[in-house]
Amino acid sequence: MFSYFTAEHDAFRRTVRRFVETEINPHVEEWEAARLWPAHELLKKMGDLGLLGLGYPEEYGGGGVDYWYNTVLLEELGRADCAAVPMGIAVHTDMATPALAEFGSDELKRRFLAPAIAGDMVAAIGVSEPDAGSDVAAIRTRATADGDDYVINGAKMWITNGAQADFVTLLVRTGGERGFRGMSLIVVPTATPGFHVSRTLEKMGNHASDTAILTFEDVRVPQANRIGAEGMGFILQMKQFQKERLAGSLMSTVGMEKMIRLTIDYTRGRQAFGRPLIDNQWIHFRLAELLTEVEALRQLNYHCVRLLIAGEDLTKEVSMAKLKAGRLAREVADTCVQFHGGMGYVEEYPMARYFRDARLLSIGGGADEIMLGIIAKYENILPKG
Repeated sequence: MFSYFTAEHDAFRRTVRRFVETEINPHVEEWEAARLWPAHELLKKMGDLGLLGLGYPEEYGGGGVDYWYNTVLLEELGRADCAAVPMGIAVHTDMATPALAEFGSDELKRRFLAPAIAGDMVAAIGVSEPDAGSDVAAIRTRATADGDDYVINGAKMWITNGAQADFVTLLVRTGGERGFRGMSLIVVPTATPGFHVSRTLEKMGNHASDTAILTFEDVRVPQANRIGAEGMGFILQMKQFQKERLAGSLMSTVGMEKMIRLTIDYTRGRQAFGRPLIDNQWIHFRLAELLTEVEALRQLNYHCVRLLIAGEDLTKEVSMAKLKAGRLAREVADTCVQFHGGMGYVEEYPMARYFRDARLLSIGGGADEIMLGIIAKYENILPKG
């Protein structure tokens, strides 16, 4: 049978699966209730096992391996009993550090990337603002040059890992141009004076993930903390978004399959009108249809991985995957809750949490409407004029 994964990938998968089963799932209820996952503790354990920085250079502690290893990591994280902790980990590995690893200076990589790979520092990505979510070009947080430093003022919102991060990869305005021009990516240590976690946000789902509002009041950092050339931040962030969106789709696909198979087991054992629920043709046909949709999405994900490894532009395809993943996750969540009946609505069963957690995928990392706009642009089907 054809597979993209070698025996080494399979061995790595077993390691990650064992980690999820022993270090994450037994603690999910506690962390969800606390509205916080222990990022430093858990990431350090992952760093010690070599689970962080898989594709990053070995000279900074990375694994130097192909992206199929990242794929395995993300898929196995998707098996966790909540979406919050995998999201926090993926922000650290696939959202806050890719631009640093590819375009950061050697000094920046040694100060921030190497500790992130070791699990000694927690990373966050700071893009969204109170008035700029999917509309990244509308950000207002500004970094003003002052000698060899930047002085940063502004606020960021919806920041995953924001309450625990040791550094934030921050998208700011460094030029006077409006729109996407004049932005830069800057690494900001959270111990810097003037940095504040204003508060964390209570959310509908993903409860164990600390999602924060961050404020920057005359935060002074060296200009040497800039990633890449000044004014290139928007372009670097857009490139980084592709890995973020792929990570979300990879994790969610495995989560969907897990929920469908739990529903198959439940409907097989639940008796109604003298026979198992799954004997109802509508139920087993619908579950078969959903498994088909999930497999189609998995193959689209793998196509995106192939494009990424080949160094090709995957913007259109990963936007399609992200769009499909968000919409299919909602469909799976609604169907699985329905087939569980009353048990699907109580917190004793995993369906209620999955229903709440899954809704974020169509919003975070670029809303469905943004994905549709990107696809329409690439397919040249936008309105003329």
